Amino acid sequence: MRRIARRIGKALAIALVLIWSLAPIAMIVISSFKMDRDIFTIPPKFIFSPTLSNYVGLWQRWGDFFDALLNSLIITSAATVLAVVSSVMAGYAYSRFRHPLLAGSAFFLVFIRLIPPIVITLPLFPAVNTLGLNDTHLLLIILYATFFVSLGTLVMRTFIDQIPRELDEAAHIDGATRSQILRRVIFPLSAQGMVAVAVFVIVFSWNEFLFAFIFTTTQAKTAPLVLAEMYDSVEGVEWGVLFAASTLQLIPVLIFVIAAQKYLVAGLTAGATKG
Repeated sequence: MRRIARRIGKALAIALVLIWSLAPIAMIVISSFKMDRDIFTIPPKFIFSPTLSNYVGLWQRWGDFFDALLNSLIITSAATVLAVVSSVMAGYAYSRFRHPLLAGSAFFLVFIRLIPPIVITLPLFPAVNTLGLNDTHLLLIILYATFFVSLGTLVMRTFIDQIPRELDEAAHIDGATRSQILRRVIFPLSAQGMVAVAVFVIVFSWNEFLFAFIFTTTQAKTAPLVLAEMYDSVEGVEWGVLFAASTLQLIPVLIFVIAAQKYLVAGLTAGATKG
């Protein structure tokens, strides 16, 4: 009886977590296929005739949303590649080399990760204007990658620690250079950790609002900014259109996270157990 009670309790706990996590997503997606008058009816309508008028209205009245979605894709992809490659190289250095300065800088990585992003925006603004990087893709790519290199480095260091040093030494004896060891030994064997870091960077970059709001105006505007404009429209909020845009903005990153969840768990648990 105790086992049955525990299993029921665990099942209920999991069900509550799933409802808490998935209910808002389901509401957004379902509401994107409803007419405005049916979205906030009480009690909610679960049986209705779906319509694509919200997506048509999004295309007709908010065409810049799709340009912003493309900007988000470009910035997120480039920031992810930059952050992952930098994290692997830094994680390799922390894992394979020993020096007092490296040990001290590891604490610095943890410290700067605790600093809220808003703290660095004001001192960055005049520097960005001086360099002519305001409203550019490059600026957001660098900011997003930099913000997650510290966490990515710690994750990759833990993962690379599990790769035997003998593999490095064997490759070195065969004449491989340090860069070749990274490309042919470390990169393939640390792929799960790299995916874990990529998930963090993608989720952050795809949904980030503060840096994009402060440092962009038109050319590098991302999807979250257009969603905010739709919510603050002087003509009133078209909730169906807003939910349609939210669905399109949500689906790509949701699909990626679901597809990469196996590698994400493996990367995050690296070093937790010893073989």
